Amino acid sequence: MSKAQNDVVITGIGIVTCQGVGKDAHVALLTSDKTPPTIVETEKFKPYPVHPLPEIDWSQQIPKRGDQRQMENWQRIGVFTAGLALDDAGFKEDLEACGSMDMIVAAGGGERDLNVDTLIVNEALNRNDREVLLNEKLTTELRPTLFLAQLSNLLAGNISIVHKVTGSSRTFMGEEAAGISAVETAFHRIKSGESSHALVGGAFSAERLDMILLIESINAHAIGEWHPLWSRTPDNGGGMIMGSLSAFLVLESRAHAEGRGAHIYASIDSIEGDRGSRDGGRFEARLERMLTSAKEGQGDTTVIFSGTTAITDLAQREKAVLEAQLPASAIRGYGGVSGHGLESQFPLGIAFAALSLANQAKVPPFDAANEKPMTAGARKAVVTTVGHARGEGIAVLSAEA
Repeated sequence: MSKAQNDVVITGIGIVTCQGVGKDAHVALLTSDKTPPTIVETEKFKPYPVHPLPEIDWSQQIPKRGDQRQMENWQRIGVFTAGLALDDAGFKEDLEACGSMDMIVAAGGGERDLNVDTLIVNEALNRNDREVLLNEKLTTELRPTLFLAQLSNLLAGNISIVHKVTGSSRTFMGEEAAGISAVETAFHRIKSGESSHALVGGAFSAERLDMILLIESINAHAIGEWHPLWSRTPDNGGGMIMGSLSAFLVLESRAHAEGRGAHIYASIDSIEGDRGSRDGGRFEARLERMLTSAKEGQGDTTVIFSGTTAITDLAQREKAVLEAQLPASAIRGYGGVSGHGLESQFPLGIAFAALSLANQAKVPPFDAANEKPMTAGARKAVVTTVGHARGEGIAVLSAEA
């Protein structure tokens, strides 16, 4: 593929998962000849397993204690990881570049008042007029100032304050689809020449009772012991195991990156997001259409990073399409080693893909019983994310040299 000046390239990666802090820990995971270790917390929220946050020294990226204190944990995770990405790209001390940098963040709602949630759930057990009950409690129990701390665009605001990224700012909400839209928007702004460099990503704190309740309310949370991603069945719950994690990427046009002598991890060839009914074969047809660009040149040097939720039916349907459309490629369900990160899932998959391509990794199977080994180093990567309720996304990346 010929290189063009408006190619979208990845020049900075910030990543935090249960597997470690920063890119080095994840490069080690991706280049190992062994299946990654399972890091999961099964006691704290029993019977619901969760992939926990690793030990983090927040002061490395958020030096002011006052800034640390006023953020909730999902914001701290995101601000910290955004700082890692800016450092990695060489932009951290470049105030002029940060001042003109686009920032596009995928975020959920802030953490909730668990006492009020508990009160509503308990009283709802004894009443049938639950809509009336909900309105009563929302108007009498919540502190007005709670909402100021829950604004989704506070993550972007705190990144601006701490890291001085003060160009345009956008925040997308909408679970997995938000992460897809965030990266897709950054990609097209750079591809069209509207932007030259952007910080894009998201963060998710899984160790929250409200999030566990949210997922379990649709019978989607795994229960009991951890099971490999493709091996989960309805017998051990709904399949999803959430992970506290974050991924931020610095994207640039090739001209901008080469002009400053930046290290390029990989180029993004295409990104597409879509949504619609999943009944009657429509899900499969939509994935097949979106995978059209991934078929070109696919083979044993192609690795597929599937961001599947592990909800049993959806996971198996996605895997069947991937195996049929890209039969020579190796599939890696990365949520099995990191947990599922909702808004952050798609940026995380792209981070894994870029690190694999930059290191020509033979990525080890994450679920040895259901994923075949790679016989050659990665030269092309496909990243998928299928939302637990709606929304699908596909990205195709290529190695640089």
